[in-house]
Amino acid sequence: MRILVATLALAAAAAVPALGQEGGAPAGRPAFVNITAPAPTIPDGITVESPKVHGKSLEGNLEGNSADREVMVVLPPSYGKEPGRRYPVVYYLHGFAIDGRNFYNFMKVPEAVAANAEQGNEFIVVVPDTLTKMGGSMYSNSVTTGNFREFVAKDLVAYIDSHYRTIASKDGRGLAGHSMGGYGTWVTAMTYPGVFDSIWAQSACCVSPRDETVESAKAMGDVPIAGVDQSGFGMRAGLASMTAWSPNPKNPQFYADFPLGADGKVDALVIAKWANNSPLAMVPSRIDALKSYDAIGSDVGTKDGLVRDDTMIHEELDDFGIEHTFLTYEGTHVDKIAERFKDVVLPFMAKHLQMK
Repeated sequence: MRILVATLALAAAAAVPALGQEGGAPAGRPAFVNITAPAPTIPDGITVESPKVHGKSLEGNLEGNSADREVMVVLPPSYGKEPGRRYPVVYYLHGFAIDGRNFYNFMKVPEAVAANAEQGNEFIVVVPDTLTKMGGSMYSNSVTTGNFREFVAKDLVAYIDSHYRTIASKDGRGLAGHSMGGYGTWVTAMTYPGVFDSIWAQSACCVSPRDETVESAKAMGDVPIAGVDQSGFGMRAGLASMTAWSPNPKNPQFYADFPLGADGKVDALVIAKWANNSPLAMVPSRIDALKSYDAIGSDVGTKDGLVRDDTMIHEELDDFGIEHTFLTYEGTHVDKIAERFKDVVLPFMAKHLQMK
């Protein structure tokens, strides 16, 4: 598989506190276990709720992913004390092979909200669960996985605005995410301008168009639907991308078009469909959408295998005169992301969102 997928596999391994095994795996080859992290400390004054949000945009997906998604909602200290006050919301998107709750755990979101509140910047932070049977939604609109990009921009925002005291306009909404969630930040922002005011992508994956060799495409086609979890992180990520980016309701059991054509060659149309979901490829046709944002930011560690891709989209934005912030720091894909959410992303949002 491509270097990008291998990089994500190493990143996931680094993020996993402990791995177990699921039943049903072949002897000597354990099934992949999604990333977990211990629950964070909840500082005094912070309230955490976990409602189930129904996504109309997810109904009827062919993969059978639930349309009812757990959402972690972190409320700032003054929320229960000032009933007339409304708050900005930062939506925070998780990466591949981890659910919303464990991402919230790993990122220590309650501590980040409390630390920023001490500086006078109070947010509601919302972490939706978009885990799918393949390991991740890729924040794409797909009849196979469900329209998760639409779920974030429409269903989730509507639910939060109707159930919490939010600043219920673009000016009061920020969007951020890490890895697959950083990818989701880019593509959601470009697909649904007018919903969010400012965005920040941490260590975004999947930025440049994905391709395959005949050998790697054949390897994808050789994985049975029952063997996805045993296929390894990189292959699982590739199959998840395929079901999100080249769905086909008439091609069970994956309900997607594989990159290897019937002629034994890589199918150029499938690769084109994948490229259609590449943030880097999307930029030239989404200039107006990108320029509609008050602020755009991204960062990546210098020891992260994704630094090349993330630098490329920074350079593409520069070429089109789109004002943005791009930062690099000494770090890997996962070692500093929680502290940077606290110390970089939320302060960035405080500078640009309507705060009261």
